[in-house]
Amino acid sequence: MATSSLSTIGSGLDIPTIVAQLVAAERAPSANRINNQGTTATAKLSALGNIKSSLSTLQTAMEAMGKAADVRAYKTSVPEKSGFGATIVTDPATGKTLAAAGSYNIEVISLAQPQKLSSGAFDAEDVVGDGKLSIAWGEKDSISVDIAPGSTLTSIAAAINSAAGGKGVNATVITANDGQHLVLSAVNSGTDGALKVTTSEGNGGLSALTWDGTSGGMSQTTAPTNAHVKVDGFDRESSSNSISDIIAGVTLDLTKAEAGTVTALTITQNNEPLKTAVQAFVTAYNASVSLLKTSSAYDAEKDKASVLTGDSMVRGMQQQLRGQLSANIIDLKELGLTVTKDGTLSLDASTFDKAMVKNPAAAEALVGKSGKLFEGMNSILKSNLDSGTGTLVQRTDTLNKEIKKLERQLDELDARMLKVSARYTAQFTAMDKLVSQMQGTSSYLSQQLSSMSG
Repeated sequence: MATSSLSTIGSGLDIPTIVAQLVAAERAPSANRINNQGTTATAKLSALGNIKSSLSTLQTAMEAMGKAADVRAYKTSVPEKSGFGATIVTDPATGKTLAAAGSYNIEVISLAQPQKLSSGAFDAEDVVGDGKLSIAWGEKDSISVDIAPGSTLTSIAAAINSAAGGKGVNATVITANDGQHLVLSAVNSGTDGALKVTTSEGNGGLSALTWDGTSGGMSQTTAPTNAHVKVDGFDRESSSNSISDIIAGVTLDLTKAEAGTVTALTITQNNEPLKTAVQAFVTAYNASVSLLKTSSAYDAEKDKASVLTGDSMVRGMQQQLRGQLSANIIDLKELGLTVTKDGTLSLDASTFDKAMVKNPAAAEALVGKSGKLFEGMNSILKSNLDSGTGTLVQRTDTLNKEIKKLERQLDELDARMLKVSARYTAQFTAMDKLVSQMQGTSSYLSQQLSSMSG
């Protein structure tokens, strides 16, 4: 009975199965070696990735701590229901403030307010005039507004607002018992924002909307006034209720005039931002040293090594980090930072607060960006994390290359096994054909012998 299976040509052997088993047996030693090496390299790569991530977090926390130590923070204290508020301002370029601890007596005599001008009364349908309106404010700012023939107060207000675009002046129409009034409101408060309105060209009707600073076709319903404040008895006027240059590093926001009432503004050093940054550094440091320890630890009870047990680079990082703490142990302790038995850091908030009151410059000298601990830690982290020369980066690159090499070895092994499979298949097929031929010869001889005996 004819069949397409190689296993039934002559010998009855299952050649594909036999070949597969032989190939698998020949492939196994090399495949196991490559896969074991790949598993180890991948595990190391993962462990180093975790270490790199942890050290990057530590580096970020350290940068924030250094910045907080260098930029002295202050806070203001103003009694409730005072006629002003106060905030600390910093230089956007440096992040530092010119503020200093102290107390100031503040008296808000008057607030700045914007000017308002109002026209006389017109009926809604009245044509006021045409030509050009020029509206000026401040020293150099002005707009020129073309007023078309047939314009009413409503269309004039719209033309002014379109030309101003929200700068300098806003125009609106208010309808009272006696008719409509064009009201011009200065955007900027104080005398610096005061408006002047002149007219040119046209039929002369726009003269009803002029104001030269003292008189004109319009009347002044609200006079522009400057803010007036006294700081420790020193007078200061401002066209704005927000004054940033009277006390260095502080902005006063005036909200209520209370002439004769003196309120104390107190400025004190604010240690909370730095304390928060130091605690974040402590947390990140502890996470890093703990990870380095577990990544290279040996479990004696289970007689099992970690992925990086005995790794010289990991041991070196542990020693470098511990060395920085040991080199600054006294200064750390004075700032409330202590090293525990397991090598981690601990922050005593109370000791930190007392140290900052006693000597605020000590923190900057230790953990500021030019501080001893910062510079030492920064050097260690850069040497490991630098994108070009960092030891962690180079080690990671080496492992990635090793994994790619092992992948190529697997591909080459598979290619060799295809040839081995083809060779075995050819050999077994030839053997099977020979067996088939021998079986045919045997059958023929048997027939001949049977015939002769008959």
